[in-house]
Amino acid sequence: MKIHEYQAKAILAKFGVPVPRGEAIFNASDARSVAERLGTKIVVVKAQIHAGGRGKAGGVKIAKSSEEAASFAGKMLGMKLVTAQTGEDGRVVRRLLIEEGLDIKRELYLSILVDRTAGAPVIMASAAGGMEIEEVAKDRPEAILRQPIRPETGFEQYHARKLAFGLGLKRDLVGVVSKFLESLYRAFVAMDAALLEINPCVITGDGCLVALDAKVNFDDNALFRHPEYAELRDLDEETPLEVEASKYKLNYIKLDGNVGCMVNGAGLAMATMDIIKLAGGSPANFLDVGGGASEEQVKNAFRILLSDRAVKAVFVNIFGGILRCDVLASGVVNAAKELQLKIPVVVRMEGTNVQRGQQILRDSGLNFTVAQGMKDGAEKVVALAGGAR
Repeated sequence: MKIHEYQAKAILAKFGVPVPRGEAIFNASDARSVAERLGTKIVVVKAQIHAGGRGKAGGVKIAKSSEEAASFAGKMLGMKLVTAQTGEDGRVVRRLLIEEGLDIKRELYLSILVDRTAGAPVIMASAAGGMEIEEVAKDRPEAILRQPIRPETGFEQYHARKLAFGLGLKRDLVGVVSKFLESLYRAFVAMDAALLEINPCVITGDGCLVALDAKVNFDDNALFRHPEYAELRDLDEETPLEVEASKYKLNYIKLDGNVGCMVNGAGLAMATMDIIKLAGGSPANFLDVGGGASEEQVKNAFRILLSDRAVKAVFVNIFGGILRCDVLASGVVNAAKELQLKIPVVVRMEGTNVQRGQQILRDSGLNFTVAQGMKDGAEKVVALAGGAR
């Protein structure tokens, strides 16, 4: 789950991470009064959407007066912001952050994420703050420092020294960096975050480290421990089909292809998308119904797949363990009848009650193709979807 910048900063401030003073607004008329309350020579008006690259797209403006802040806010609220991360559809700006301007001397990049290879949280740092870190990683990977943190011992002072000196900072800033990173790591662990990114983290004229921007992604599997954070979810920032899938505890991510995929198990789902690409097709989604899905969940999953107008054919690839093949088949048939199925569906099933499941599909009288293996299924569904893309 993602949250907005102003929400992330409010949480980080509670853990002692320095952030600029600011307030979120939902109406342009509030911008003037917020700017006046901040009382700084300049204020920054920032669009709040779940995507980076806002500055380049016109979503960040520097105002030199409260009147100018109100003018920017009036133009920005309701606009469609298109960035490299939103795609061509863009995102409608529904809220803004009005924030004090700072005396910025240097910009850095800092983040903490869970590194599965290291089996530990890793602090990433770079002197290339304010830039898109993906481009830095691609063009200058040596410019990114990585410091694994052992979970059993946590953040230690030598981590701060190593990173500070690696960034080329002066010795008198090591203590400031240490305090900042210690607070940041404490927040990361306490929040059960999957990613905590500060880009840029700025050094001000008076030698302070401040989180000028903040991005937090929560681990969805841990949100049951944090109902206060779950309430921060902004459904307007999410794809409608993904929101619908979450209601039924389905793991769904919309993609750009035309082959709908319904699979049980994340590993099998990834392999299914790979084999569709290998067959010359393009997956329209990632959809993991889970190992123990019920017939009702399967029906809803199938309904969500067919709600995507880009889908020209569906590949159902199931290994029947806890989710028996006959239960899966019944759910798919019921959903197809209810939704008056008009596109081809290829089904590959293996496992518990597979013969019974295949028979249910054959007896349904609907447009199902039963595949013999993943390769056979992928080739058939790609052909039915219109061939290679």
